[in-house]
Amino acid sequence: MGIDLPVIWAVIIAFGLMMYVIMDGFDLGIGILFPFVADRTDRDTMVNTVAPVWDGNETWLVLGGAALLAAFPLAYSVLLSALYLPLILMLAGLIWRGVAFEFRFKADEAHKPFWDKAFAWGSYIATVSQGVCLGAFINGFEVTGPSYEGGVFDFLTPFSLFTGLGLVVAYALLGCTWLIIKTEGALQQRMYALARPLTVALLAVIWIVSMWTPLAHPDVADRWFKLPNLVFFAPVPLLVLGCAVAMLRALSRQAHAAPFLLALAILFLGYSGLAISLWPNIIPPSISIREAAAPPESMGFALVGALFIIPFILTYTAWSYYVFRGKVRAGEGYH
Repeated sequence: MGIDLPVIWAVIIAFGLMMYVIMDGFDLGIGILFPFVADRTDRDTMVNTVAPVWDGNETWLVLGGAALLAAFPLAYSVLLSALYLPLILMLAGLIWRGVAFEFRFKADEAHKPFWDKAFAWGSYIATVSQGVCLGAFINGFEVTGPSYEGGVFDFLTPFSLFTGLGLVVAYALLGCTWLIIKTEGALQQRMYALARPLTVALLAVIWIVSMWTPLAHPDVADRWFKLPNLVFFAPVPLLVLGCAVAMLRALSRQAHAAPFLLALAILFLGYSGLAISLWPNIIPPSISIREAAAPPESMGFALVGALFIIPFILTYTAWSYYVFRGKVRAGEGYH
């Protein structure tokens, strides 16, 4: 029995995207939380919690895009054609917040408020754009042969706009729980207070998306409620609810790391539900990973490079987080 290259590459891409959501989610969440924290010193502390690692977090986004091009060129061409505008907006938001990240520390007092707003707006634009892409992906694309046949603005639907706002809530909760781990005092207490309504809001978002998706897409409903998918999918809503309840309890007793881990668990469960809904299609509603796959020779050659580089990315990422572990205090570095 040979190696199933399309499945292996699909797992690699899914892993890379999930790592991006985990790593860059709380990073973007800090910018999303800026409007809720007025104190300049607290904002500096928030940014300092990710200062040593924020640019490395986006490695996973690059990996996912490069892997998609190498392994599924048809999907790469269709998705970029269909999502050209939101992807451009996402990149513009990421670049803008990256510039603001550096400039807000170097600006004089007169210009610091401008760069604070730029950092927040860049985070919102990048996050909403990612959420809109997700919603458009779930909705599916009009494809004829190897080409995207839809319109430039077909990605823009009420569902995709809602998923864009929903991702803002998800990233804000990740940022909130990350700051609970990395800060202390009044700022940490502020994050405990914000995390409670954000948890309830995220639970509502997941419930609405879970109802909206099968109602709008009968093929997804069939996939959910047919065996064997039903066996895998049935525990997901209960696990999400259980994690949300555990999150509220952890926040009430002011737990340290548990809220962040539970937030990651909720997002992972949502991600698994998405995988169950769409598998094995890589271009919804009907193009599978095998139909979109590159020639086996190309996939095998690229796989060697991927399996070589991914352990290095995991190692330096883990090492950087280990080195910069601990609390970040106002006006100080790591301890």
